[in-house]
Parts: sequence; structure tokens; C-alpha cells
Amino acid sequence: MQPVDFTTLTAACSEIRANWLPSRLEQVYQRDRYTIAMALRTLQQRDWLQISWHPQAAHICIGDPPPRSPDTFTFSQQLIHQLGGLALVAIEAIAPWERVINLQFARRPGESALYHVYAEIMGKYSNVILTDANNIIITAAHQVSQQQSSVRPIQTGQPYETPPKLTGTVPSLSEPQERWQERVSLVPGAFKRQLLKSYSGLSAALLELMLLKANIAPETSTDTLNPDDWRRLFEHWQEWLQALDSKEFQPAWTKDGYTVMGWGAVEKVKDIQELLNRYYSNQIDQQLFSQLRHQLSQKLHNILAKLRNKAQTFQTRLQQSDQADEYRQKADLLMAHLQNWEPGMKEIILADFETNLPVAIALQPDKNAVQNAQSLYKQHQKLKRARAAVEPLLLEVQTEIEYLEQVEAAIGQIDTYQTTEDLRALEEIREELIGQKYLEDPEYRSRSANEPPSTNFHRYLTPSGFEVLIGRNNRQNDQLTFRVAGDYDIWFHAQEIPGSHVLLRLEPGAVAEEADLQFVANLAAYYSRARQSEQVSVVYTQPKHVYKPKGAKPGIAIYKQETILWGKPQIV
Repeated sequence: MQPVDFTTLTAACSEIRANWLPSRLEQVYQRDRYTIAMALRTLQQRDWLQISWHPQAAHICIGDPPPRSPDTFTFSQQLIHQLGGLALVAIEAIAPWERVINLQFARRPGESALYHVYAEIMGKYSNVILTDANNIIITAAHQVSQQQSSVRPIQTGQPYETPPKLTGTVPSLSEPQERWQERVSLVPGAFKRQLLKSYSGLSAALLELMLLKANIAPETSTDTLNPDDWRRLFEHWQEWLQALDSKEFQPAWTKDGYTVMGWGAVEKVKDIQELLNRYYSNQIDQQLFSQLRHQLSQKLHNILAKLRNKAQTFQTRLQQSDQADEYRQKADLLMAHLQNWEPGMKEIILADFETNLPVAIALQPDKNAVQNAQSLYKQHQKLKRARAAVEPLLLEVQTEIEYLEQVEAAIGQIDTYQTTEDLRALEEIREELIGQKYLEDPEYRSRSANEPPSTNFHRYLTPSGFEVLIGRNNRQNDQLTFRVAGDYDIWFHAQEIPGSHVLLRLEPGAVAEEADLQFVANLAAYYSRARQSEQVSVVYTQPKHVYKPKGAKPGIAIYKQETILWGKPQIV
């Protein structure tokens, strides 16, 4: 992930300063553990200033409005308590080349600041700190105790101390090429590495794009550069410093990230706020997606392994109970041939009533024939009772396994992150598992908590142009089947295989051709656990013939009056 460097921070704050000073702070909302959003209003506009202290994605920009779900964080409540209704009157760096921004709040423009919000955009050391006019810390996003850092603790009631000052040489527009070249080439080595060692305020991403613009490989050694190479590099070095001085930037997407210098641009962007908001929202969502998918997959794998072991134990006990009739038959044989018993016998062989074949019956030598028969009858009754007790337990476990396999299949379908909707689908699965008591409440507030199921179904068009909707998880499956489906639609599902509910939407009087039905059957097969098979049995019926059993878990449905088609997932 590309970190916000000094250049990007300068560009972002310059744009915010031009458009949002002065402005009134109306609301503060904390999106997650690392991000707050401040609602700012000017005479012309209202929007949300987003500040993140995420270890890999710390940034500041105008972002999207927050969700409508409740804010349960205390940090945002402390901020709005102190800053609500005040004016944001200044946005300044605390010192040249530092990545710490001081947002100053006063009663009205022109008055001295009552409070300061320090946004420290410094990678894993990032933080947001609120102080009063005397720079006494009121609250911080991340408090740092004396034990954690003896150099710079950050605690309520203590004076705010700025981060340690830069010790390296800072770039200067007035520095001539000869001095600059001499400093960088003093010790031969890769140009990019030597420049990072020689000057503060630089980043690897900025230098890679500078070298790309100069058509020089990043690992090119300083002692192999010719005079023309040095000239081109110094021109771009000066171009960068002039942009910082004039506050004129060219935001754009690059092949692997973004730039505010226009170097390596593949698509220009109208403003830096949009660029940063889109990039970091997308990067954080991708990271959350990967983490959440791994956590859910591991949790389900562990739960299913335990349930399958339990089911196997129950099945073994049922197989043992199948011997119940055998014990009764032996007891009957023994009672019918009491005269054949002799004291001290350990085994007796008697002819079977029906087949006349010899049957060996083990005996306890310290008991007589009647007592041995009674023991066999007791064993028969015990095994019968075991079957009666175990059968409902096995059914309960098998139902649970079927449900969790359905969830596992849904996670398997969401295999890569493409849009924020993919993350939302996984969050809904997490909320579902929390609701079903398979997961504990997460430490942080989920965006999907307390929200209705989303309707961001997979969408396709059949050869005849009919719409096809496919659920991404069990909550969406229930929504699709029992709320969205109309009387004229057709419902599809892989037969007896975990998979998505699929709906073919039809208008009154419309008739789906055979090619349409086959197209949807192929989709139902593809969005099932049997995706890798060549052919999958798929059922379809009218939505009115699909039911949810009483008390069934999300995504579970039974159906009747179905027709079977063979879906081919490989051609989707």
C-alpha cells in the first residue's frame, strides 16, 4: 500500500485549505478503529473531512458520508463535545517538511484557537490528538504510556510534545545541481537509495515515479549515470520542489497507485480529495476483505471438523444399535432351549429358528440360563433406547452441517475482492454467524450491523434479455427467495448441494426459452459448491413452491414440484 508522503500531504492540505477555510464543524463520526469523519459546512457546501491514523493507510482528505449506523466510539464523542459548533480556522503543518498537521478551531474566524487537533500522518506511528489552547492533551485516538514510549508518551492531561525533529538534510530550491549531485553521489550506490539517505521528506513512491519520468531504472547506480542523466534528474527534482512551493499539483492514477505530480499518469483525476479517498478506501477494504475471509474460512473449517466428528460418533453408535435385534433373537433362542444349558458354560451353540443355522451365544458362567437370557434382553433394550436418543441428535448435527456448508459455499464464491460490495457480502455473513451464535460480537463496529440485508445481488442477462439475480450469502438468499421473488419468476438451486439461490425474473406473459433456462441452470451450478464439476443437477420451480421450514437457519429452504436440468458451470 502506498503511504501518504510529505508531498501528498502538502497537496491534500493545500486543496482543503483553499476550499474549506473557514468552515463550521457540525458533527463527528468515527467509522472504525482508525478513522474519524468531521462534518464541515461553509456558506457554499457541506462535506466530510476524513482523518485516518491507520498504520498502513494514514491520510487526510474529504471523504464519503459515513453510514447511518450508530457510532459507538468514545473518541468521536469527546471530539464533538469539545469542538461542536466551532469554526475550523486554520490547517497548518507544525514545521517545514513535517507530516503533522495542526487543525485549529475557534469560536469564529479571526479569533485565536481554543482547540487544536494534531493529525500525525506518520505510518505506524500515526495518531490524532486533541489539545486545548495551551496544548494540554484532552484526548487522543491512541494513548501511549510511559512504558510504551519513554521518548514521547501521549496521555490525557499531559502537554503535547511534537514528534522528534528531522535530522537529515531537507531539499531546497536554491541548492545548485553541482552541490545536489555531489551530495547524492558521495558514496556510490543505487540512485533511489542514495537520495533517500541524503535528504529528508522523500518517499520511495515519489522517487520511483521521478526515475520513471527520467527514463532511468530505480536500481541504477550513481556512478553509472552520465551528465545527461544527472541533468534530467535534477530538472525533475526542481519540478517537484517548485510544485511544493507553488502548491500546484497534478493528481492522477498510476499503474500501481497514484501520484500528485502527474508523473507516470495513466488516468488524470480532477481533485486530490477524490484520488486519496478512492485509493485508501479501496486499499483498506481489500485488506479487511482478505482478513475477514481468512477468519471466517478458518472458523467454519474448525466448527465443521468438530461437527463431522460428532456425526461420525453418532453414526457409530447407531451401527452398534443395529445389533439390538440380534441380542433379542439370542435371548429368545436361549429361553427356548433352557434344557440345553449346563452350569459353568461360557458358550452355547443353538440352531436358528428360521434358517436352522448354528448360532453361537456367549454366556456368563456365573449365571444360569434364565439370567443370561435376561442380560441379553437388557442389552437389547439398552441399544433400542440408544437409537431413540441418538437419531434426533444425529439429525440435529446433520442439519447444522448442512447449514454451515451452505455458509462455507457462499464464502467460497466470494473469492476475490473487486468492489466494496464483496466486503459487504462477507460482513453480512459475519453478522449472520454472530446471530447464530457461531461467532462472538467483534471488537469493532461492523458497517453491516443493524442494517437490512443488502440487495447487491450478482446480476446477469439471459440470451433473451431476462434479468437473473443471484444471492451472495444466506441473508441475501432469503431476501431474494422470500421477498424479491414475484409470482411469474422462476427459482433455481443446485440439487442437494450447498449454493446460491438464483432467480430468473419474468414479466407477466413472458416465457423463458430453453436457452434461457439452460443459461440460468449453468449459473446456479457455477454459484454452488460443485463449481468444478462438468455437470451439476439443478432444480427449478416457481417461488410459491419454495418454503422455509419453521425455525430453520438463514438460507435453508425446501421446495416441491421441481423440474431438473443439468447445469454446466464450466461454460459460465
